Amino acid sequence: MPLDARGDLVGGDDPVAQAEQVIENLLASLETGGAQPRDLAKTTDYVAGASYEAQSAVWQVVRSSELGRAPSTLVGVPTLGYRGQLVELEAIALID
Repeated sequence: MPLDARGDLVGGDDPVAQAEQVIENLLASLETGGAQPRDLAKTTDYVAGASYEAQSAVWQVVRSSELGRAPSTLVGVPTLGYRGQLVELEAIALID
């Protein structure tokens, strides 16, 4: 989720800023779980209520990040869990 350490939504109505925060959070979660980006088997990127341009911008942020090597699907959805949330990333990592 695009939340900072205090639990506040980051990025306002900027899907790129939200995507960057989501990636930062996911990288931290991977590290906490003993995984690395190379351990990702798949990601699914959700972009809420966004135009093609916004979806494309989020896709570029994800693909150019450390997560970009994993197979990935981008899905446009009407809404997400938090008011104002535009981006969510679901990831599956495989580790020994």
